[in-house]
Amino acid sequence: MAYVNYVTKNIAIKIVYYGPGLSGKTTNLRYIYFKLEPAYRGELVCLETETERTFFFDLLPIRAGLIRDFKVHFQLLTVPGQVFYEASRKSVLKGADGIVFVADSQLPLLDANLESFDGLRRNCLEHNIDLNRIPLVFQYNKRDLPNLIPVETFNRLFNHRNAPYIEAEAINGRGVLETLKEIARLTVPVVRERLLGEKEKKEEVPVTESQEFAPAEIITSPAQMEAAAATPVRKKAPRKQPEVKIDFVRPGDETPFPTTKIKVQSIEDIEQEIERLSKEFGLTAKKE
Repeated sequence: MAYVNYVTKNIAIKIVYYGPGLSGKTTNLRYIYFKLEPAYRGELVCLETETERTFFFDLLPIRAGLIRDFKVHFQLLTVPGQVFYEASRKSVLKGADGIVFVADSQLPLLDANLESFDGLRRNCLEHNIDLNRIPLVFQYNKRDLPNLIPVETFNRLFNHRNAPYIEAEAINGRGVLETLKEIARLTVPVVRERLLGEKEKKEEVPVTESQEFAPAEIITSPAQMEAAAATPVRKKAPRKQPEVKIDFVRPGDETPFPTTKIKVQSIEDIEQEIERLSKEFGLTAKKE
């Protein structure tokens, strides 16, 4: 849940980038860091294992616009994609206000995407997060590579609620900022309503049982993939979202960025660091 400081008038909104290993989650954060104006970004923080084998956690606080007279800070986090870090993924997901699921579009990695999304479903249930209601954006990454999973197949398997989806090439920056802006537009109204009691008027679209997140169908043959791709997906009706101000630097202005590395020993350490960093970066007056 978003952190609020009524003294400094700050709201920190937590966005988690979730997906299989090497799908491009950290690449998204690095590109965003390069393109944001320095005044709108914090430093990139990484929690590391004792053996430095992987990043547990990246936090990139971004200042973006206002909710009434509160300054909004988006805190972007990633989870480790490797299957043996399930407990770490669960810890990072706790208290999320929005989720970006970064899928790897390479055909041989379809099972890895399915396994990761099933893990997301399980972890959401354990944290009492309703995956049918929480702001969610799908990013189908690595669309510049050959032998790709069709977008229609991705939507058939994952996107039963017709959430926004974006085709991306995170390594080149295509679709990265669009993904960020989309999840920001979806998340701000929810946080505004929950914290300030301000609700936007919008048309309610009932969600049928078939549109809810059921266990994904496992595809084991090209024929099954063709059948899944041929299944029509209900189009998402466009709706207006509040504009969220996010500024970017000019192309070519990229400079090396500092990365703060924090050693962690246990899941409890991860949870404590997430709590501490979330409050420090999003809510303290020194960041204003």
